[in-house]
Amino acid sequence: MAEIIAQPPRREALAGDVKLVGLVSAAHFISHFYQLVLPPIFPLLTEVFGVGYAELGLVVSLMYVASGLMQTPAGIVVDRLGPTPVLIGGLGLFSGAVLLFGLAPGFWWLAPLALVAGLGNCVFHPADYAIMTARVGPGRLGRAFGTHGVAGNLGWVAAPASVLGLTALFGWRAALVILGAAGLLFTAYIVTQRAVLTGDPVKARTADPAPAAAGDKGARILLSAPILLCFAYFTLLSVAQVGLQTFLPSAAVAAFGISIAAGNAMLTGFLLAAALGVVAGGILADRFANHGLVIAVGLAASAVLSLVFAVAALPVLALAACASLAGLAFGGTMPARDMLVRGAAPQGATGKVFGFVYSGLDLGAAIAPPFLGLLLDHGRPRLVFVVSAAALFVAIATAVAVGGDAAGAAHKPAAPARDDSADRPA
Repeated sequence: MAEIIAQPPRREALAGDVKLVGLVSAAHFISHFYQLVLPPIFPLLTEVFGVGYAELGLVVSLMYVASGLMQTPAGIVVDRLGPTPVLIGGLGLFSGAVLLFGLAPGFWWLAPLALVAGLGNCVFHPADYAIMTARVGPGRLGRAFGTHGVAGNLGWVAAPASVLGLTALFGWRAALVILGAAGLLFTAYIVTQRAVLTGDPVKARTADPAPAAAGDKGARILLSAPILLCFAYFTLLSVAQVGLQTFLPSAAVAAFGISIAAGNAMLTGFLLAAALGVVAGGILADRFANHGLVIAVGLAASAVLSLVFAVAALPVLALAACASLAGLAFGGTMPARDMLVRGAAPQGATGKVFGFVYSGLDLGAAIAPPFLGLLLDHGRPRLVFVVSAAALFVAIATAVAVGGDAAGAAHKPAAPARDDSADRPA
């Protein structure tokens, strides 16, 4: 009875969840936004620093390599120290690196700053998911994950226009300084909101929190079959995502003889539809426990539509519709994907597991572009869509293998799998 009395009113709990998800989603928006602050101004940087696109591409690669290698260590730190200080530190590092990009006196200063940016970027997935898993009510967790994912997608969408707009007004250096300073201001605001991320309401919701160490068996957790399958799933998903996002405009232009503007319009349609799919997928993840089936249906639809690009000769409008439908189906699987990982993660190891499996995205993003680029260089643009479809079909198999047990565990009311590492003082 004492536990029931201690619980906050439902409306108060909902308001707390909304504020918390808003904070971590805003941080996720900023992380994705910062990932794309340099590419839009590459043409300017080649002139300013006297380098080619290959050198600038190397700078971006350094950021992703650092991020991918450090996500698992960041997750371990999250589980040991709590996610809030790690999130604040990562946000401050990334923001500071972007600000210093604008002050770099020469090209080679960008390389170490890119490594710092990668160290900042590596914390968001393990910290954000640890906070949401620990704090958000189980019946709203899928929508929380969906909101978090949409915020990241919107960060990607917003970055190019924002960077180019500020550059047109103030120059590229001032633009980067302004954007980095904005992130530092938000970091300071997050510090003032630490109580929202580390407060007491979860203690009232959790009847018998298990100590973090109880579920922590080090590398054995990460090398268990369900977690390795999740890692493989994220790697395959990233390979497909590179094909359907990064190379979609180039492959469509080469395959169908359409304009560059039409190819980029297809990409915009894919991204916007994917964001809508994430919203719908969050609702579905809360209402439908079989997350493996949700993933299988969504990825199968996206793969079939990718094959349409590979074999069909359709009008531009029909191709654009296929791209948007593929994005909708693809985005709809993302909250279910995160719920599947959450169900596979032992209590007390949420940060470590999310950090490890999300590093699969960086691995896929590192290995896919050279191979897909070779297909384009050798006049095989349609094979880009075949490779993407094949990666999606294999990803379905890994998700189904993780399957129903993890999905069912994520919905057990008696064991909401809250990670008490988030309860530790930040």
